[in-house]
Amino acid sequence: MCSPSKRRDVDVMKLMMSDYKVETINDSVNDFCVEFKGPTTSLYSEGTWKVRVKLPDDYPFKKPSLRFVNRIYHPNIDEISGSICLDVIRNSWSPMFVYDRLSASADLVNIFEVFLPQLLLYPNPSHPLNREAASMMMRDHNVYEQTVKEHCMRYAKTDNSENREEEEDDDDDASESDD
Repeated sequence: MCSPSKRRDVDVMKLMMSDYKVETINDSVNDFCVEFKGPTTSLYSEGTWKVRVKLPDDYPFKKPSLRFVNRIYHPNIDEISGSICLDVIRNSWSPMFVYDRLSASADLVNIFEVFLPQLLLYPNPSHPLNREAASMMMRDHNVYEQTVKEHCMRYAKTDNSENREEEEDDDDDASESDD
């Protein structure tokens, strides 16, 4: 069995060598952002989504922390913080949970190839982090779909993506100019 740090390094390297755009934060292999496209058959297909990944020091024995950087309208994702209500990641993580049957290994790539696409394809309004989105999805699905598409256009286009950090910087600049 390999050490946790070697496993982390291998998993991060596989992710960096994949088709996903990976940007480290402060040159750390424990903190980085990954961009991925929404699943083609989902309401989120027009978006390019940026997810911040933080690996704990004892990864893979402890789960990674994931949050969407750009705003997303989804019942199981907090629109403000980007936190993800994904039982697999939150409550059921194990070092072998992201096991890839094809390569006989477990790695971070599966989070972006399997788990997050499944979350976007099959929202669960029964266990919401975003109660408004869950309620709208159950009560008026057409309005829900339109709101999702509007968020995709506004927050998840590569040419005009607005992320939380940029919005916070703009808010800081605006408050400083008001003084």
